[in-house]
Amino acid sequence: MSATAGQAQDQRDLAERLGVKPGHVVQEIGYDDDVDEALRDSVVALEGAELVDEDYEDVVDGVLLWWREGDGDLVDALVDALTPLADGGYILLLTPKTGRAGHVEPSEIGEAAPTAGLSQTSTVSAGRNWSASRLVAPKARR
Repeated sequence: MSATAGQAQDQRDLAERLGVKPGHVVQEIGYDDDVDEALRDSVVALEGAELVDEDYEDVVDGVLLWWREGDGDLVDALVDALTPLADGGYILLLTPKTGRAGHVEPSEIGEAAPTAGLSQTSTVSAGRNWSASRLVAPKARR
């Protein structure tokens, strides 16, 4: 396998580890110059996957929500992110890791998610500087 092919596979693996599947439409919210471009590339590298911006007005399979301390009210942002989600959709809440500028305490996520009507299913490393919390609507609400 070539180095380029290996890099492409690594990129797809990151997106798939986060639960993004080929063919998904994923809306990105909170993009800024500090986001992890490799993570964004990993979504686009999946066959048929589409990364759309905040102005997209159709239903999406998932949301990448880049969130930093000081961005506002997390509960409001999560509720807003639910609006375009298809049934069974997910929110990947991306926050800076501990020690990075804009770090969000896990307890804040743990309090905001259920208030917004979401359950946290997992948290994984999403790159050198970011963690991803996968949030879904409880099955009873789907």
